[in-house]
Amino acid sequence: MSHSIVFLDRSTLEANVRRPSFPHSYKEYAATAPEEIVDRLRDATIAIINKVPLREATLAQLPNLKLIAVAATGTDVVDKTYAKAHGVVVSNIRNYAFNTVPEHVFALAFALRRNIIPYVEDVRAGRWQQSDQFCFFDHPIRDMRGSTIGIVGYGALGKVVGRIAEAFGMKVLAYDVFPQPGLVDLDTLIRESDIITLHAPLTPETKNMIGARELGMMKPDALLINTGRGGLVDEAALAEALTAGKIGGAGFDVLTVEPPKQGNILLDLRLPNLIITPHVAWASREAMQILADQLIDNVEAFAAGKPQNVVEA
Repeated sequence: MSHSIVFLDRSTLEANVRRPSFPHSYKEYAATAPEEIVDRLRDATIAIINKVPLREATLAQLPNLKLIAVAATGTDVVDKTYAKAHGVVVSNIRNYAFNTVPEHVFALAFALRRNIIPYVEDVRAGRWQQSDQFCFFDHPIRDMRGSTIGIVGYGALGKVVGRIAEAFGMKVLAYDVFPQPGLVDLDTLIRESDIITLHAPLTPETKNMIGARELGMMKPDALLINTGRGGLVDEAALAEALTAGKIGGAGFDVLTVEPPKQGNILLDLRLPNLIITPHVAWASREAMQILADQLIDNVEAFAAGKPQNVVEA
């Protein structure tokens, strides 16, 4: 069988995407608007997507489709229940960001813990040049060593974060819904951590798992880092906590709606202890190439009759 493969949003992946080894036709688009999906996938047996939504109304018009290969770990954009009921396999990418996401976590944590951005802004504003001594200490600087990091979601990424933290001489607390040796309950983690980093999936159970109650339990100088999913945190409650000085700061790589075309309450804040990056924690060149290679591995495994990294409804 010769497959027809269509990649709907190729511009989301800056890596070399090799061509599959089996007979096929291939077409790619830099981006695809919702109203263009059906026409572009009409004859496709394999769709490669990253963030293009494939809901029931769309999938119902694509009877030839056999595989949706998602070029990401999250598959919220796909109606998996409908796909499974109609024999469409959904695959995703796993364990590819094992370096880049943990490194981004610590980049945010170091920047906040050492007040890097406020000091950079002060130098740009000429404040150092006006100082009476060789430096000035307007913003507190805290060491990583000896502090406590709380890891919410102790899977593959969470464990790498833990190993890096231990190398820095930090105490590690971990929480996960799946029982493992050495875990603590979430409330204990929140109360005792100097840095809390989120690595849980977004599900109905984890939506807004960090809200006003949890923020109120944090140490007044504690940091909240989120490189997981925006919906894990009640953004309005976080904005209030930061504005009121109830926590030490926050570093976020994700927001509830991305891109935030209609704005976001966190983006309205102009605080030195809030850092927001545009969902790039995953996006080192090395990680993207691992992702691209695994993506085609998934496609080739499906064509060989041995689907891998299958996502169930």
